[in-house]
Amino acid sequence: MLDYFLLMLVGFIAGIINILAGGGSLLTLPMLIFLGLPPHIANGTNRIAIIIQNIFAVKGFQSKGINTYPFSIYLAIPATIGAIIGAFVGVKINGELFNKILGIIMVVIVAYMVFKPSEISNKTLERITGKYFWLSIIAFFFIGLYGGFIQAGVGFIILLTLSSINQFSLVKSNAIKVTVALIYTLAAVAIFAYNGSINWKYGLILSFGNAAGGWFMSRWSVNKGDKFVKKALIIMVLAMAIKLWFPDFYSILANEIIDFF
Repeated sequence: MLDYFLLMLVGFIAGIINILAGGGSLLTLPMLIFLGLPPHIANGTNRIAIIIQNIFAVKGFQSKGINTYPFSIYLAIPATIGAIIGAFVGVKINGELFNKILGIIMVVIVAYMVFKPSEISNKTLERITGKYFWLSIIAFFFIGLYGGFIQAGVGFIILLTLSSINQFSLVKSNAIKVTVALIYTLAAVAIFAYNGSINWKYGLILSFGNAAGGWFMSRWSVNKGDKFVKKALIIMVLAMAIKLWFPDFYSILANEIIDFF
């Protein structure tokens, strides 16, 4: 029962992080592995919680008047194609090297947001037609490719893509993000399930926490607006970049704090 409680608690925190910015899977994946799941099964099991979390998050955004249909569906189609490919061939990529590359991408995102804040938070004219539409379609194919591979951190990339190419606010970008991720994750889960790489019990228990965190943050972030989301996003991105480059950093820091006191 303690394992189940911890799993739901981590899921709740991850749901908040995922909806606000991204990177919650960096908490849930290690937790699932800690509970005894092999990495590839933990990777598949985590997707169950992502699906349930995003169903609740979509409803949460809709309850606050944020509706992204039909543009989110257009983006979900190439993302789903990419996710199917990523789920099949992504396991061949060197995980350590890929994490370091992703860490660099995270820092680039922060730099972009810090030095060009007006281009992210103060936009009024959305760009959803012509070349911008096709640029986002191409971008979301590659986003789906990575999302199908491992999922962790994909939210950061989606937010950067939507805010820079399509000029959506961060709040609306988050609403689109959860819809697209919900659809392409369904395809990825089908592949993991077919290969027997899902622990359904742990996945459903984790889902309770993720769903609660997703529902709470989807509604709260709309009330707080873009400035709050932007500040939180910068913090999350930097925290994830440190984790990717220095996997033991936080455990060493925690031990140092404990020793100090």
